[in-house]
Amino acid sequence: MTTRDSLIDRRRLLRSGLGAGALLALPGTAFAAPAGFDAWRDGFRAKATAKGVSDATYSRVMGRIEPDMSVFTKMQKQPEFHEQLWQYINRRASDWRIAAGKDALRKNEAVFDRIERDFGVERGTLLALWGVESAYGDPIVQQNHMRPVFPSLAALAWNEPRRRAYWETELINALKIVDKGWGTPDEMRGSWAGAMGHTQWMPEVWLNVGIDYDRDGRVSPFGKPDDALGSSARFLVNRGKYPRGEHWGYEVRANGAGSSDSNRSFAAWSAAGVTRADGQPFPQPNANAKLWVPVQGGPAFLLGQGFYAVRSYNPSMNYALAICHLGDRILGAPPFIQPFPGSERALTLAEVQEVQTRLTRAGFDTGGTDGRVGNDTMKAVKDYQTKMGLLPADGYGGLKVLARLRQGG
Repeated sequence: MTTRDSLIDRRRLLRSGLGAGALLALPGTAFAAPAGFDAWRDGFRAKATAKGVSDATYSRVMGRIEPDMSVFTKMQKQPEFHEQLWQYINRRASDWRIAAGKDALRKNEAVFDRIERDFGVERGTLLALWGVESAYGDPIVQQNHMRPVFPSLAALAWNEPRRRAYWETELINALKIVDKGWGTPDEMRGSWAGAMGHTQWMPEVWLNVGIDYDRDGRVSPFGKPDDALGSSARFLVNRGKYPRGEHWGYEVRANGAGSSDSNRSFAAWSAAGVTRADGQPFPQPNANAKLWVPVQGGPAFLLGQGFYAVRSYNPSMNYALAICHLGDRILGAPPFIQPFPGSERALTLAEVQEVQTRLTRAGFDTGGTDGRVGNDTMKAVKDYQTKMGLLPADGYGGLKVLARLRQGG
């Protein structure tokens, strides 16, 4: 997550829309190593040891490894669902994620109290990151949607032509993590690109930003969420310049003004006629913000630096807005006041489960009926829309799809 390349990888993974979050990939079958891999693996030892990886660790991890060649298919064929912004937000700020986020906060309130004291990062932001990236660390996600990262990273470092140096560096970073005793090759499971744990760290972030927040003697994004949450707060502060104690921004009434790159104080925006949509005053009038109207006729926002800190985690305005809104919803805020043009309200948890159940009965596999909308459910919806002639066949299982399913079509 520290280079443009890795941010692009996060964006590509986010588009895959798996139920666990932005960075999860379905397990693939590793194929036999093509000719040339063994020679590369033997030659790469010198490069790794020159960067500080012990010879013993290299032998342990890489000695008999076979590259997971399915990563190249994953890179080429990430499923595309062309979501409108309101659909994108509805799926991420879903009833399931809001309810599960409240439960995650209850179970980990002391950790979030400590993080707010230490880093000044609002708990809602971190809860939303956690929920979108790994479904709050759901072990079923780990079991069903993660793969060993070393075969993937080895394949990419060996034979990914465009950014081989980047993948070589991430493979070396992963080896250093094993060298430090922070993780074992068996524990290090993640996306096809090597992102791991509660908040989906790339090896470089684990190695250079991670902190031992639970004081157990090692840094780990797995198991207890303390290290992952504390370290992600540190990432937002150090690399995203998250401002202590400032809210990410507010829905506003822009009074006809369009998006603006002007960075003005909330007081200046207020003087220009921009007010909060809920009628409340801006609590920190001297903090700065930019005006953003993502869709004409839809909600407008004044965005503070906290929003752009979240965007540093993934370079997508839509992603950052979904995270910030989900964080607010978990903490009790209502949906946006001004609807997006042509939007539907988000389905309730019971309605999502009904869509999944009806699709499954109709022969479209949703991968479960738990109310979490991931790749399987979206594909099932898209296939159903295509079969029934429902246009656009965009994979969004909203009110229109539910109504058609209830008709028995």
